[in-house]
Amino acid sequence: MAETDGFVREPHGPDPDEDGAPAGGDHRIDIAGDASGTVIAGNHNVVIDAHGSTVNLLPPQERPRPVRRERVALVPRRQPEPVGREADLEELEDALRGHGVVQLWGPPGVGKSTLLRHAARSLEPGPDGVLFLNGAHREPEDLAQEIFEACYEAPGYAPTGPELRRLMTGIEVTVYVDDAELTPERLRLLADAAPDATFVFASRERSLLGESADLELRGLARAAGLGLLERELRHRMPEAQYAVAVELCDVALGRPLLLLRAAGLARLDTSGEIRLPRAAEIDGLLPLLFDRLDTAALKTLHLLATLRDAEVDPEHVGALCDVPDPAAVCGRLAGLGLVTATERGYRSVADVLPEVRRRFAEPVAVDRLCDHFARWATLATTTPAQVADHGRALEVVAEMAERRGRPDLAVRVARAVSPFLAESLRFGVWGRLLDQGQNAARQAGDTTARAYFTHEKAIRCLMVGRRVVAAVLLAEAVVLWRQLGDNEGVDAALNAQQYTPPTPEAPPLGESPAPGADPGADPGGDLGGDPGPVTGPEPATTTPDPVTTGPGTGADPGYDPGADPGYDPGGSAGYDQAGAPGTDSGWGWADQGASAAHPATAPNAATQPGADFGAGQGANPWTVPNPAADPASHVAAHSSGAAGAGGAAAGGGAVAATATTAFWASLIAVVVGAVAALAIGVAVYQDLASENRTPPSSASGPSDGSSGGPSDELAGVWKNEKGQLFLITKTGEGSYSLGWGGSCGKTSTHEVTGGSGSYRGTVPVWDESSCGKRVGDVVLSIDVSSDGSSAAVDVAEPAGAEWECRTCESRTWTRPS
Repeated sequence: MAETDGFVREPHGPDPDEDGAPAGGDHRIDIAGDASGTVIAGNHNVVIDAHGSTVNLLPPQERPRPVRRERVALVPRRQPEPVGREADLEELEDALRGHGVVQLWGPPGVGKSTLLRHAARSLEPGPDGVLFLNGAHREPEDLAQEIFEACYEAPGYAPTGPELRRLMTGIEVTVYVDDAELTPERLRLLADAAPDATFVFASRERSLLGESADLELRGLARAAGLGLLERELRHRMPEAQYAVAVELCDVALGRPLLLLRAAGLARLDTSGEIRLPRAAEIDGLLPLLFDRLDTAALKTLHLLATLRDAEVDPEHVGALCDVPDPAAVCGRLAGLGLVTATERGYRSVADVLPEVRRRFAEPVAVDRLCDHFARWATLATTTPAQVADHGRALEVVAEMAERRGRPDLAVRVARAVSPFLAESLRFGVWGRLLDQGQNAARQAGDTTARAYFTHEKAIRCLMVGRRVVAAVLLAEAVVLWRQLGDNEGVDAALNAQQYTPPTPEAPPLGESPAPGADPGADPGGDLGGDPGPVTGPEPATTTPDPVTTGPGTGADPGYDPGADPGYDPGGSAGYDQAGAPGTDSGWGWADQGASAAHPATAPNAATQPGADFGAGQGANPWTVPNPAADPASHVAAHSSGAAGAGGAAAGGGAVAATATTAFWASLIAVVVGAVAALAIGVAVYQDLASENRTPPSSASGPSDGSSGGPSDELAGVWKNEKGQLFLITKTGEGSYSLGWGGSCGKTSTHEVTGGSGSYRGTVPVWDESSCGKRVGDVVLSIDVSSDGSSAAVDVAEPAGAEWECRTCESRTWTRPS
């Protein structure tokens, strides 16, 4: 693997194929030749390789010297000017003059994206320019890297957090971020990355209370609504239709999306006359529109609904749906308000998904999707940036494969795209795909893939400044590579270990590490003068948040399996699972919805608003004596949950390689203190305390828009007999985030799932004496009373635990008055 000297070259597109072992089943990714690229993250020069990346520390004289661009002008594509938004645009312009952060918010379909795009093109930019970004399913760190790349010439370079702020200080650029569905903390993190920039965030709900200028976008006035209808009809309103149009505007509450659909339905009328739908039909426009779509449009909607809220380039529509002119088809659907056009492609509008599911019995075949995206990623013409732009689609496809019982397909996709996500320097989406791949590799029993994903997760941790976690992952990777007899992998992992805090080197198989070694020691600073870990929360590499899959992804109880006569997905070539309709029983839309609500890996809920939920109220009341820790659980805590503490709760569990048992058992014995404490969601080491992931789609509270309380059963504030407070936030259907002040003064969160008053979660146990060594897991059960005022809480040891829980018992929580 060749090194580069000095600066780095532009990341290149992938060369086809790899010398790897089969990913499992009948599928295999082979990346032959030189499938590598070199990037610099902080002070680390990293050679990305499909077999396993290597890393070296750059001396100061060889580190990049980014060159600032004179001016930034990255605006969205041109579009028709919004109708009736002159006053809103003027209000936004006034807000930009006096505030560093502006939040534009309103319900779906009200026209936020349209106004934001128009503002980015028409309003006076900042002194150093203007930048438009799409924030859907993107981490603040990835967005910050995109802002840096827009302002500086520094290909292949990702600065550390402190260095990024230093470089961005003084740059007065206006940044418009659409779909900025992030928690307030993560919005602040993004804004802090460019301290002198002005940010405009568009989101569904207002979340930056008192910290920004706020502009609520409402529906159009009647006159503007009529104007929009006339423009979309491409004809003056007939006198006979005027009263109908007025009624439509009133019933639609002036929301442009509904008026767009009404006009689209009128345009599709074959009578030759302009006939608007009646006001009573406003809630039933979708079935009427679907009835008038051609086969190409239906196939396109079927694919986009299968990929839920993921954006895809029209080229994938053409390849997967056999549509000759996919861009034109997607454009027509966007004009009808059925799909959304973004800078990265097209995605289904949320409320369209149930209608698609009513018409088509199954999603597009998962094996077809996996094969397509895995092959596409490795084409020489595909760039790392394009792979990163499709990160959400790749996540959805990998999740579908796991839910379908084909983890080998998920491994194939994740392993194919990993090198190119790394080259893209979008560490958030790269981390999520690595974690999906690692979980799938365990399920598939693919040790080679597991070693690869563990190794790459360690390299990623080094690149983002999580050196202690990297040390633990590299130790595990060495063991796995040795178990496979892969000397190249062993050498790469051992080489990277020199840039981590001292840990006992993983011994050859059958040997034990030297007694007294401390794997968690952190000397305090990175070698070579690294300015330190990236500040602020870093996304955990876990499966996608169930809430971020977007509205409409749950099971549709009203779904009608009757096939549309214009397009039968089960009978079209390539649209069934095994060459014939109906052979994929058990993998219908309901299962896809279930996967959205209950992903294969429980998400790390540490991304919830980070208020102090009881810090300073005393130590964690649930403690266990010094255990003889389960080595398998320990390894799982650092592999599947390396960037977040949710892995063990998700079923990663006791899946470490048998060959590592003796090593880890001996290693843990010297680091576990006399007393361990239960700390929900606390990171494996203190260095991980800020690791988290993409937050739920609702940035300011429960996804249903409520504020929590008895009406949500579990959501709200609770306290125990000792007065300790617990905040429970609804994050999705049947999914909640439980937060409290954990041990060592750290706020911690974890996921709880369930419904109808009964909720369960698996939470880790940590060593309180050293604030950060994990020793096992206990089971948390919460049963809410019928009136919602109290809850019976039970903490129990898991079956077969090698330690005894002193205080596992039943407790009572109440809602504070």
